[in-house]
Amino acid sequence: MSAPLLELDNVTVSYRRQERWLDALRDVSLLLHPGQRYGLVGESGSGKSTLALAVMRYLSENGVVRQGAIRWEGQDLWALDEEAVAGIWRRDLKLVPQNALAALNPAMRVGAQLAEALPPGHGETAAAIANLLRRVGIADPDRVAASFPHQLSGGMQQRVMIAMALAGEPKLLVMDEPTTNLDVTTEAVILDLVRDLVQESGASVLYVSHNLGVIRDLCDRVAVLYAGELVEDAPASDLYGRPLHPYTLGLLNSVPRLGQTKMGMTLQPIPGGIPRLEETPAGCVFAPRCPAATALCHAERPGMGGPGPGHRVRCHRWQEITAGLPVWQPVPSREQPAAADADARVLEASGVAKSFSVGRSLAQVLRRQPGGRAQAVDQVSLAATRGRTLGIVGESGSGKTTLARCLMGLAVPDRGEVTLLGVRLAPDVSDRDRDVLRKLQMVFQNPDDALNPYHTVGETLQRPLVRLGGASGAEAQQAVIDLLAAVRLGPEFAGRVPSQLSGGEKQRVAIARVFATRPDLVIFDEAVSALDVSVQAAVLNLINGLQTERGSAYLFISHDLAVVGYLADEVMVMYFGQVVEHGPAQAVLNPPYHPYTEALLSAIPRIDAEAAPDRIRLESDLPSAGHLPTGCRFHTRCPRFLGEVCRTQNPPWQDAGGGHRIRCHIELTLTR
Repeated sequence: MSAPLLELDNVTVSYRRQERWLDALRDVSLLLHPGQRYGLVGESGSGKSTLALAVMRYLSENGVVRQGAIRWEGQDLWALDEEAVAGIWRRDLKLVPQNALAALNPAMRVGAQLAEALPPGHGETAAAIANLLRRVGIADPDRVAASFPHQLSGGMQQRVMIAMALAGEPKLLVMDEPTTNLDVTTEAVILDLVRDLVQESGASVLYVSHNLGVIRDLCDRVAVLYAGELVEDAPASDLYGRPLHPYTLGLLNSVPRLGQTKMGMTLQPIPGGIPRLEETPAGCVFAPRCPAATALCHAERPGMGGPGPGHRVRCHRWQEITAGLPVWQPVPSREQPAAADADARVLEASGVAKSFSVGRSLAQVLRRQPGGRAQAVDQVSLAATRGRTLGIVGESGSGKTTLARCLMGLAVPDRGEVTLLGVRLAPDVSDRDRDVLRKLQMVFQNPDDALNPYHTVGETLQRPLVRLGGASGAEAQQAVIDLLAAVRLGPEFAGRVPSQLSGGEKQRVAIARVFATRPDLVIFDEAVSALDVSVQAAVLNLINGLQTERGSAYLFISHDLAVVGYLADEVMVMYFGQVVEHGPAQAVLNPPYHPYTEALLSAIPRIDAEAAPDRIRLESDLPSAGHLPTGCRFHTRCPRFLGEVCRTQNPPWQDAGGGHRIRCHIELTLTR
């Protein structure tokens, strides 16, 4: 094998806080070879981003490599002067960050930013920029180069960041959660793009993610970090097929597989959380959360062992696990609730439509022409039933969130009617009375945007109890304790502010606040998309349990079909503002299905060993919202395009049986 491109030799990275050194990474050793795709997984706080930044030699001012060495092509990277490091950055070592929009300069056009990234001797600048953009699959490089970052979609922004990283033919791309906020089809395109570019250029990749499916899909070797320590390191096929560390097993158990449902199984999150840097256990760092831990595990830190040099694991009991020691015991499945009937409908929406004005071009302004309209939601009807969950899926831009905002009254629909428990709702939330606000609640994607940073958790939970529930101060204080217990948080959390909570704890508080008023309907808008897999499993179990206890109806919006398939009783698929498929969850996720649903399903990164279906590439983004396609709205991207009928005629609804409907020209008998 060739000499390693990157070597981490017993690296310890520490941060100085209040005159004290705290270790964020301890004794980590890795070898990354040319052309290798190395995945780095673990929960938030495990040290993944710290390792990536240490490799880039881009730690914050209070961070330092206190022990060991990081070698780049045999040279100690942290012993080089700044000029030498800058040269390596310019040519060989590039970072693709998680949030492309935050990384791009909002005041500069894309072309100007790419020009800054080009190394000396690149030739004619405009041609080089166009070539870079074409390499990442952008068909109209001139338009993109002339655009500002905010004028591009999330997937397009991420492609620009990859194009910027490719300037200079780098030897290593360090990619830190680059697809976390993207929908599954855009994520699939980015992953295919990275794979193709790596094969073409021979570059290596260090890919940081908490998405185990993405890592299996892309990487040929995987390292698992926990609380700053490397706990397992193996080829991807071995790690997913024969994991040896209890933490790796716990992560894999937490992920809902496509086809699993809440009725068939209960997800198994890892209890507890990663310890704070100042509270690292003396023995095995995972022992406080490990179901297989012994007295030895709590007393003595294990060394690296394993069945061979290609598969390393830091665990006292790995040999017993290899021999079949059961680590995580199966969890009993959820009891089947009583079947709901039509009389139990909580919310009904009929013909909801919402459009937004589109900015006018200079020519339209000079001619005094009105701007166009972008149809975000087009004649959508749905019903939410007590004790059941309706999942709504689709790419970013399909209209899911706009629909939710129309139901909540946060956006006023152009047309349509929404009723709650048989009473027609005012379109604007400001015109709705407190009883409606109490019965209809929403959990947003980012709890940081929903929680007041200056209010304690107790104050946050008391507010809806008093203002909407009419509780007295004493009643509200007791109810806060009960609400925290319902979301598996202790009473001590009542005195904390959001900055003292983890992401999963914040989302639990947001859910507790929603359930403070005992709502009849809860809308979850991407409420688990940014969570670690173990925290996500705990939150999904929590959502299930609260529905069983309280009988609320749910609308669950997500681009993750595996999560939706697990949680939802019914699924509605949206594309470009329209519903294209609707029916029972297991019917929608199995053929016959709409070509768009088929493409979404094929794009899901799998963690299981069985072969995934061939990926259906949707090469282009959604069409411009201001330019509605004629005929079938999906025909411009459809892999099963029939011809003129798709281009010119609106597709009919077809009945697939059992309440399953598909809007498509293709005869259902041809898709079975």
